[in-house]
Amino acid sequence: MTGGFLDGDVFRGLAFRILVFLSLALLPFGLIAVVQTQEIAQQAEEKTALSLLGLTELASGPERKFIQEGFGAAEALSSIVRLFVEDAQACVSFLRAYQMASGVYSMVGFLPADGVMTCSSAGGEYDFSAYPDFDLALATPERSVVLSRTGPITQQPTLVVVSPVFERDVFGGFMLLSINLTTLEESKDTPAEISPSDLVIFNAAGEILTSDRARLVTEADLPLNRSLKTLVGDNTSVFDDVNGKEEERIYAVVPIVPDVVYAMSIWRQADVLASASQTGTLSVFLPILMWIASLVVAFWSINRLAIRYIRKLGRQMRLFAYNRSMPRSAMGQGVPKEFVDIQTAFMGMAESIIRDEASLEDSLREKNILLKEVHHRVKNNLQLISSIMNMQIRRAPTDESRLVLKRLQERILSLATVHKNLYQSDGLERVDAGALVEEIVGQLLVVGLPAGSAVTVEQSYAPVQLDTDDAAPLTLLVSEAVTNAMKYIGQATARDPAKLKIELSQEDGEMAVFAISNTVGETAEAESTGLGKQLINAFARQLNAEVTTEVKEGVHCLTLAFPVPYRVKIVQDY
Repeated sequence: MTGGFLDGDVFRGLAFRILVFLSLALLPFGLIAVVQTQEIAQQAEEKTALSLLGLTELASGPERKFIQEGFGAAEALSSIVRLFVEDAQACVSFLRAYQMASGVYSMVGFLPADGVMTCSSAGGEYDFSAYPDFDLALATPERSVVLSRTGPITQQPTLVVVSPVFERDVFGGFMLLSINLTTLEESKDTPAEISPSDLVIFNAAGEILTSDRARLVTEADLPLNRSLKTLVGDNTSVFDDVNGKEEERIYAVVPIVPDVVYAMSIWRQADVLASASQTGTLSVFLPILMWIASLVVAFWSINRLAIRYIRKLGRQMRLFAYNRSMPRSAMGQGVPKEFVDIQTAFMGMAESIIRDEASLEDSLREKNILLKEVHHRVKNNLQLISSIMNMQIRRAPTDESRLVLKRLQERILSLATVHKNLYQSDGLERVDAGALVEEIVGQLLVVGLPAGSAVTVEQSYAPVQLDTDDAAPLTLLVSEAVTNAMKYIGQATARDPAKLKIELSQEDGEMAVFAISNTVGETAEAESTGLGKQLINAFARQLNAEVTTEVKEGVHCLTLAFPVPYRVKIVQDY
């Protein structure tokens, strides 16, 4: 039932294309569902973000209360402290009375611009001018909250609320209020049912002031890709990140005092997104389920009404293409009329093709027979000419004329061998160059090296497929090369045999190499006419070949590299 869709090239199938168009038809409904789903998901995210911000504000309630009240008290006290600038004892009494009455602050004091504090609830004189951060605070006098792990006055870990004091826009010093961390811990309520894994209070410099867990644990759980200082300036924000252990976390940041102190809650992502994920999954799953159901029904209908009949017609056409097998029967009952008409037209076309192919095969067979007969007769005529020349050789008056006729006879026999191989081969487009060269070399060696000669002959021939147009120049070139090699090989003895090596090999790609090497005798250079070399170069040009010759250590080497393309040369019929 799934044939035609899951087999072969799926993306070019009819079923796939129809399903694509059906999907396009359902696209508007899908887009509506997706938009609604996105709106629901966005609303869920916004709701979750607002919930996290609200829970963060609730969890940071005690810190918010003490810090905000501390800045308010600093503003109020700064205007009063200015009245006691000249009377340090009265200033100490006033601040001590306020510190005792509030019951929150462990120390309240005024630090003038010279860094020497004489007005504080602790009494006495304290010099802060040598502290490393004092000069920086004077350079940028602004509100801040800092953590003092061992307060210089109270000797206890405290949060110090720092508020600059100005009189007619002239900086006069800082109002300091210290809040004991123990007081903060005692003021916290029982954790709510839904609470963050950690709550971090940090200042504008990105320094952690307080946290619900140990400092090392808190630092390992901070966002990896954002520093606390980069979060300063935003009113509220909720973002996802990973902590130092590559664990996913959700962070919610709310300002306690904008641009001064912030609270950040840390949540495990699985706890926060569990309910929202279920709602989003259900909203996405329903439109996808409807889309899949529509496609399944459409695919079943298409396969039932069309695809299986197209598959059947395709099988019939492939069988006809492979072995010219005709369909045994028609489509049958219940088949749509269009497919019946297609099968009828196909069967008529197939019968016409079979008749035409039978006629072409008969015509081709007759032409091949005639062409082989031509090659046979050409071979017979060349052998007849060779026989006539043989008679003429026996009657030649001089050795020189007999040698010339003998060389000419060898070339004619080489051509006769080419035509013999052509009419004996199954095809007329290619010939086995290895077998052809081996036969020609054998004929030349029988004549040129009589029995009992001490010449060592090595032969190696690869089955190189050669165009018939290149067979004649190759055989003639081989004949000339072998004849020249035997001519200059020199006298051979049983102790010192002469060597003749002939090779034909197929190189990588469409190249073949014919190589012949022989030992060089003491034949005088004057005996050479140069005709053999001229003929070899002429035949090499016909083969588009490169000829290289060299004499090394008494051995003459001739190498012929020529192309043997895989494709048969196209013959233009003019």
